[in-house]
Amino acid sequence: MARYTGPKTKIARKFGEAIFGDDKAFEKRNYPPGQHGNARRRGKKSEYAIQLMEKQKAKYTYGVLEKQFRNMFKKATASPGITGEVLLQLCESRLDNVVFRMGIAPTRSAGRQLVSHRHITVNGELVNVPSYQLKAGDVVAVREKSKSLETIERSLSNSSNVFEWITWNSATKEGTYVSVPARIQIPENINEQFIVELYSK
Repeated sequence: MARYTGPKTKIARKFGEAIFGDDKAFEKRNYPPGQHGNARRRGKKSEYAIQLMEKQKAKYTYGVLEKQFRNMFKKATASPGITGEVLLQLCESRLDNVVFRMGIAPTRSAGRQLVSHRHITVNGELVNVPSYQLKAGDVVAVREKSKSLETIERSLSNSSNVFEWITWNSATKEGTYVSVPARIQIPENINEQFIVELYSK
């Protein structure tokens, strides 16, 4: 399965924010990577560089590679609504992301692993495709055999996130993807307009 497996703190330092979640190493060195770090003189970035960086940030945040991301952009372009907003909604509707948002997994990559290792069901059916697109009303649950997994228990006990577009029942370990989130409900610090401008060139 194709995914980014390189150093995460280095990427977070490149963007100047902890895009992969809590990161103690990033907190200690929250300046750009490289031999000269903060001292390196960087000239003003070009418009293209800013747009490219925003696209890279979105891809790393959601754990999506270029081909997948471009396909999602094409889908967003063909859909009614604001292209950039629809693109982020498609990212948020991925099963691995919703597993992370519900608190079943501490990170998106952990959510991806839980899905691919067949621990998650959608509407009672086992789904092992992390990029599976959820629709409003879909019920996401931890598979019966996996409910006692220590990693899931730990993640749920540490989770305090509440999203208006998701409901969660901790007793049955299942939640509902109530609706597609509006842009204002998506907490990620991504300027989707830059991505649209980049792909529209």
